Amino acid sequence: MLIDPGYQLVPGFYFLYPFFLNKLVPDMNTFADRIIAFNQQLEFTGALPPGISIMNPFKESGPAMEVSTRFYRKYYSDAHPRHLILGINPGRFGSGMTGVSFTDPKRMIAQCQIPFPGPMTHEPSSEYVYDMINAFGGIPEFYQQFYIHSVCPLGFTITGSNGKETNYNYYDTPVLQKVAYPFIIENIQKQIDIGFETDVCFCFGTGKNEAFLRKLNDEKQFFKQIIALEHPRYIMQYKSRSKQDYIDKYIWEFNKVLL
Repeated sequence: MLIDPGYQLVPGFYFLYPFFLNKLVPDMNTFADRIIAFNQQLEFTGALPPGISIMNPFKESGPAMEVSTRFYRKYYSDAHPRHLILGINPGRFGSGMTGVSFTDPKRMIAQCQIPFPGPMTHEPSSEYVYDMINAFGGIPEFYQQFYIHSVCPLGFTITGSNGKETNYNYYDTPVLQKVAYPFIIENIQKQIDIGFETDVCFCFGTGKNEAFLRKLNDEKQFFKQIIALEHPRYIMQYKSRSKQDYIDKYIWEFNKVLL
């Protein structure tokens, strides 16, 4: 049983989320069940600055809900403990298409063997992450230990003067960060309530994303420790010649928390 996609939790009442997961939907015994329910209830209701739009692949037309559900049923249909990895926010060509963080349509088909009935977009970050996952030991092995999402679980776009949409980060302007702040707090807590470990959280990004998450964690005490790693996009764009060194670094840090 899944939470009705039309049912909306009142913003600010995230402390009730474990009740909804464990009481109203008592048969949600696997991570897959709880992650899918989390995706279904995601909705941003804040007042966005002019020119900024929210990107919610689970509510918009497209295959993201169906494809991501198949993904989580394939890799998360168990109760094995896992650690969180938090990126920045979803991008248009990766999870904005598939509903799965750092997994673009190409990787969804070629690596995860899950059909994607939509445009074949390419995200450099996804390429790096799956190279790293394969070096770690394989896709099932990695996802049995980790769950990747984002500090802000929905993405943003900005429309330029030429009418073209580009990715936008929650921290790109103080106004957007302020608007997104309650949504971020609410949904980090909801993801923790899914059942992930809180001794260590990994952060993709050693700049603004790390600074924001550390400050937030100082305030809310979500995690005992945050380990920041260079963002996959940064590595692919600026450090591609050293990609293997970064993959080795990732795996070294991940191996410290294996369960």
